Amino acid sequence: MTIGPYSTWLFDCDGVLLDSNAVKTEAFHALALPFGEDVADALVTHHRQQGGVSRFVKVRYLYEELLDRCGAEEEIEAGIREYGRLVKERLLVCPETPGLREFLDRLPEGTYRAVISGGLEEEVRHVLQVRGLSSYFDAIYGSPRTKGEVFTEIGHTRPLGREAVYLGDSRYDFEVAKQFGMDFIFVSGHTEFEGWRSYFEDEVPVVDWLSCINTK
Repeated sequence: MTIGPYSTWLFDCDGVLLDSNAVKTEAFHALALPFGEDVADALVTHHRQQGGVSRFVKVRYLYEELLDRCGAEEEIEAGIREYGRLVKERLLVCPETPGLREFLDRLPEGTYRAVISGGLEEEVRHVLQVRGLSSYFDAIYGSPRTKGEVFTEIGHTRPLGREAVYLGDSRYDFEVAKQFGMDFIFVSGHTEFEGWRSYFEDEVPVVDWLSCINTK
């Protein structure tokens, strides 16, 4: 697939740069398992349905919706810390998506490149730095800000619209790109978005991996 030209290239992280979706899913299951297998399965289902949304929202869902513990701020904060502990080391060693660095090396010179992840910002920056990937990007963003808030910030300094493309692997990624008038490419190789084929109905370009894309 050949796309472009774009002046701005924006990337989700989990499932797009790193084969890390399973790491996140297993961590949510482990976090909720002390409350029972049914609760753990329900949280995993919610997590997969809300791909690209931050841990802050999902851990709050566990305590407030699944466990009916509204106002349990200390438990929620402890859950967020425990989730971070469960994923941190595994994010450093999980595989990159196939052909990632070769694709990043092919991006046109002078274009702006940024990561906009649902992961914790300081965690994503640390992981990409340790893995030697941060130098490929001009900026790395993550939660607790939403992706919409990050796109708004970027839009204050550079045009988005059709000059920009967002590459993601979730329904939320598509919806936020559409909200800002950007082009979107769905990366399907590691997605946990069930039903994506019928949802997009050939209206969105789909690739298995970034390495399948040729750039103008």
